[in-house]
Amino acid sequence: MPKLHQIIERHWQRPNPFLSLLLKPLSMLFAKIAAKRRDDFVSGRLKSEKLPVPVVVVGNIHAGGTGKTPIVAALVSGLQEKGVKVGIISRGYGRKSKAVHVLDAASRAEDAGDEPLLLFRKTGAPTAVGSSRAEAGRALLAAHPDIRLIVADDGLQHYALRRDVEIAVFPAVDTGRTDLDLLPNGSLREPLPRLDSVDAVVVSGGQADASFAPSKNMFHSRIETGQIYRLNQPSEILDTGRLKNQTVAAVAGIAKPERFFDSLRNMGITLNQTVALPDHADIAAADLPNADAVIITEKDAVKFSDDLNLNHVWVLPVCAIIEPDLAAFVLERLKDSRQVV
Repeated sequence: MPKLHQIIERHWQRPNPFLSLLLKPLSMLFAKIAAKRRDDFVSGRLKSEKLPVPVVVVGNIHAGGTGKTPIVAALVSGLQEKGVKVGIISRGYGRKSKAVHVLDAASRAEDAGDEPLLLFRKTGAPTAVGSSRAEAGRALLAAHPDIRLIVADDGLQHYALRRDVEIAVFPAVDTGRTDLDLLPNGSLREPLPRLDSVDAVVVSGGQADASFAPSKNMFHSRIETGQIYRLNQPSEILDTGRLKNQTVAAVAGIAKPERFFDSLRNMGITLNQTVALPDHADIAAADLPNADAVIITEKDAVKFSDDLNLNHVWVLPVCAIIEPDLAAFVLERLKDSRQVV
């Protein structure tokens, strides 16, 4: 039997008339609460904190699954290439502690959350997590006072932190839909007109429908896969040809696991078994299927300690290619607003 969250998520993609009848009133209530909360911050009735350096928020109006994390990594890397000392702040979803944590070489997923740890390891940018993004930002700046710009990962609805640039990531598959709705009847955290107020919209995972143009600053991103490497020895690249006579399993604890499985199949890899875990799910060596080779995502890879003897586990790296140059746009936007970086 499918679980409740699976039924709801399936409904978000292919609306069920009966469920829509039940959930629509709740979505209308959610819309009123979300609108009032944003208005309270915009009007000043609720206070938002300004950090001493510019803040660029990269978020979405969907409840996950937009491909945001690779876009954050690509933006941070692009800013670094332009000589900007940039830091990252995030909530750190799924971590065990609620205390603010500034990441270091010893940080683990239980300390920081899987996505912030992945961003930290992938970009090398100073990173801090905390339920209060402002508190995380202050801690990050105290530890790294040379930071000149902060990218807030998934903070579009975190209005307690003031932002200088807002970037919304929107999945290409939803750009032509007319049946999108707010939670719980749909997957949206905020209504579509929210996109009219952001500085830029990045369409992820394909080309947008011709009718979709909520912003004059539109960007597109695509995912490129890298070479599969051994979990505990990243310098060793997998020769996929040797997998033909082996049993191969793929494991993914991400919002859209089928994308990962399809990427492997498109590389000519035959998968004998696939395991789709909930997004951010904990995973340990005992949870891996019995196979000659197990291929996992980068996001899941950070959940394993480096000292584990998992020689049969391999990792598929991905990166986002954003066109046109999003980092250049951000710097120009800050320059226009006299937020010199």
